[in-house]
Amino acid sequence: MAQRHQPRSQAKVKAEHRDRRGAWLVGAGVLAAGALWASGLFADGHETIIESHGYSSYGELKYGPDFTHLDYVNPDAPKGGEISIWAQGTFDTMNPYVSKGSAGSLASIGYERLMTGVADEVGSSYCLLCSTLEYPEDESWVIFNIRPEAAFSDGTPLTAHDVVFTHNLFMEQGLPSFRDGVSQIIASVEALDDQRVKFTFQEDAAESGRIDQAGASIVFPQAWYEETGARLDEARFDIAPGSGAYVLDSYEVNRRIVYRRNADYWGKDLPINQGRENFDTIRVEYFADTTAAFEAFKAGEFTFRQENSSLNWATAYDFPALEKGWVVQETLEDGSLPSATGFIFNLRREKLQDRRVRQALALMYNFTWTNDTLQYGLFQQRESFWQGSQLGAEGLPEGRELELLETVRDLVEPEVFTEPAVMPHSSGERQLDRANLRRASELLDEAGWIAGDDGIRRKDGEALEIEFIMYSPSFDRILNPYVDNLNRLGIQATYNRIDPAQYTERYYQFDFDMIFGGYSVGLEEGSGLHQRFGSSGLGDVFNPAGYSSEAVDALIPYVTNADTYDEMAAAVRAIDRIMRRELFVVPVWYLGKHWVAYYDMFEHPEELPPYALGHLDFWWFNAEKAEALSEAGAFR
Repeated sequence: MAQRHQPRSQAKVKAEHRDRRGAWLVGAGVLAAGALWASGLFADGHETIIESHGYSSYGELKYGPDFTHLDYVNPDAPKGGEISIWAQGTFDTMNPYVSKGSAGSLASIGYERLMTGVADEVGSSYCLLCSTLEYPEDESWVIFNIRPEAAFSDGTPLTAHDVVFTHNLFMEQGLPSFRDGVSQIIASVEALDDQRVKFTFQEDAAESGRIDQAGASIVFPQAWYEETGARLDEARFDIAPGSGAYVLDSYEVNRRIVYRRNADYWGKDLPINQGRENFDTIRVEYFADTTAAFEAFKAGEFTFRQENSSLNWATAYDFPALEKGWVVQETLEDGSLPSATGFIFNLRREKLQDRRVRQALALMYNFTWTNDTLQYGLFQQRESFWQGSQLGAEGLPEGRELELLETVRDLVEPEVFTEPAVMPHSSGERQLDRANLRRASELLDEAGWIAGDDGIRRKDGEALEIEFIMYSPSFDRILNPYVDNLNRLGIQATYNRIDPAQYTERYYQFDFDMIFGGYSVGLEEGSGLHQRFGSSGLGDVFNPAGYSSEAVDALIPYVTNADTYDEMAAAVRAIDRIMRRELFVVPVWYLGKHWVAYYDMFEHPEELPPYALGHLDFWWFNAEKAEALSEAGAFR
């Protein structure tokens, strides 16, 4: 998938030239900079300050300061109606930032960030709560100018003081992984006045990701927290007002949640919000399992379903509402980068630290049989952590990628240079591939896990036991054959399906051998690699495998300090190549499309943006179609 990125200029930026981010440079000799001078931001009277409506790490912003709406929305989309979706399981809090318990679906919908991304551009953010941002060439700090009209849903103004308060609240009571990651980038946050807030960055923080991290800051009302004494890390249903377009309307614990569009939303006239937030209400219906949810959808109890089951998609869409034309079934293109999903090994377990053991366990997963027999041949096998993009390694290393790998040659196996990028193993059409079974047996023998007379593999008298944990019954049919294959290898493998709250707790405590999960990846990478794949992220929930590599640690700075997209991409390819060889995730499948079914009263732009489905964002409600469906008896 080709992306438009312009190399970062190596020459010193001049005050009279347009900045690479689409901003205009403001110097001490320019009259417009008088306010900056007066506030003491120019230390010597000659510092160049960049002021912009947005920020992009590479290339120019797609949307200029005078844009009227995003290209992919219908700016004339009508407001009104309700869209209803479903969620599985239970919820015991409406606070989405607690580490224990299960937050209600969409619980963070009412909270906004200083800046927001868009669905047709990679690596760019635009002002939302701010009107502009200002920063020096070295990006050692950034100032956000808060919009004077910004307000919380209770009508109180949103100010720079709320930004500072929220940052400090997260640093005190947020998840440890979040605190650790942010504190490595942001040194301090201060309110210069009611509308201006300054983020100062750590001197040793990589330039890449600094402003993105600051711009992603959520804002809570300081006054509410001080009046109520509430904590960010406690489970509760009484939540702080947000500044977003939707507010919590009502809820019935473990049954449903309703969010209502705020008619007095302060940002409804902003260009970036045109054609968006179109539904009057968003309703979430809760069900114990996917089967019950699907039956409810067929009966019209909720109206939009994004399908994630290949079994359902291939065999179950033949119900009366579909045959009568009440329900639309669509396959829509998805250009976003697929998550790096698979069966994740917990490398904190000594038994899984031997690559030969991981390779043996991986050989027992049969993608071909699983896809053809259980998933109706609908998926493709994932290969790279950055699948289908120019960040994924291919063939033998060459060019800049090879040069970067040479800097860590003594830290990686020679095969990284002499063999093509590691691809997933191939398997036959039977559930148990005999050739893979023999190879896996050889690997375990080499690793010292020898099968006894009872067929159980032991080392130093200890049996090789592997527990999978999962909370969704939809994975039973995928995991059970894999567990069966592992048992045929002499491994005492078990699959333990637990409730979502218990799963969350065990996940945060890294109390598992293997899980089905994934790593978040992006088309533009930066300092977040430290948390996900760096040694500094060993205790981080964003690094579920507990992966660590001196070679990857050494290559991450080439990503975070890259001056061009091509330089960043070459470094990521080198990292991808190393991690694929070390095999701490058994790659599974990806789709590259959206499977959706909905009652025929919702509409969307003819051409969707590449990086979002947007059904809760820029789709809209057709009242005439809804009335016709209702009269026809489509809904309960």
